[in-house]
Amino acid sequence: MATFHGEDTPTPIRVYVGLNAAATPEARARLALRELERVGAFERHVLLLVTPTGTGWVDPAALDTVEYLHRGDIASVAMQYSYLPSLLALPTEGAYGAENARALFQTVYGYWTGLPKDTRPELYLYGVSLGALNSDLSFDIHDIIGDPFHGVLWAGPPFRSEHWSSITASRQPDSPAWRPRFRNGTVVRFMNQQGGLKQGDATWGPFRIAYLQYASDPMTFFSLQSIYREPAWMREPRGPDVSPSLRWFPVVTAVQFVADMAVASTPPPGYGHNFAAEHYMDAWLALMEPQGWTDEKSARLKALYRREGRRD
Repeated sequence: MATFHGEDTPTPIRVYVGLNAAATPEARARLALRELERVGAFERHVLLLVTPTGTGWVDPAALDTVEYLHRGDIASVAMQYSYLPSLLALPTEGAYGAENARALFQTVYGYWTGLPKDTRPELYLYGVSLGALNSDLSFDIHDIIGDPFHGVLWAGPPFRSEHWSSITASRQPDSPAWRPRFRNGTVVRFMNQQGGLKQGDATWGPFRIAYLQYASDPMTFFSLQSIYREPAWMREPRGPDVSPSLRWFPVVTAVQFVADMAVASTPPPGYGHNFAAEHYMDAWLALMEPQGWTDEKSARLKALYRREGRRD
């Protein structure tokens, strides 16, 4: 990172609490907070609350890119809640995952709100796949409206995400289901491989919700209704990663979507349920607007990631 920026940079702080570190979500959250305090995480410019996938995995493409954008002046914390893949944890351990995410958020947010506003870090949330769903369930808007944190990035929210489903169903009529425009864009925005977070009828406000999703992602766009009805994301105009040859047939297509979910993370980055570092970078840039970042740096960092994922 220092080589890329041409100057010394602080080492990003990463705190991770495993499932066996303590007996309950609340105890693990207290352990995470003590560690954040010990390593000076609240003295960094940004603090990122990460909700991992079912196995406890955190996408390195998401974490690495945001750390580069902030020159290492960032801390992140994640707490494991399962050993199962998201596809299995979703129906079997969904409630426990949400409970875990709420415990971490309430503990860290409660401490963060007690810090002086002019010196505390900017606070963001992140989750991918099942982590996006549980991160969404970790807070209640009524609890934060008096002192909101800064924003969230949710990548590949699974089809059972009620908040995501409600927003998508309430999108502006002239926007596609795979990249909706919600109201005037002051709070919620969507992006895919072609961007989208800079689109809005009004200025993006201080509290921001960003979704990164691909139209070819079966984990996001599967629905039981596809058994008997063509899903909205298959209608024209289609997403750039959906084949024009794809056709809908009752029952048959739904079975195909179920099979696709089992291999959703196997396509190349930028397709299906496999999120590319360059798209994460575009999402973080639009969401956080880090000072001193330039288009030239974006081009260099994207080139760095394209060279087989090498790091400086």
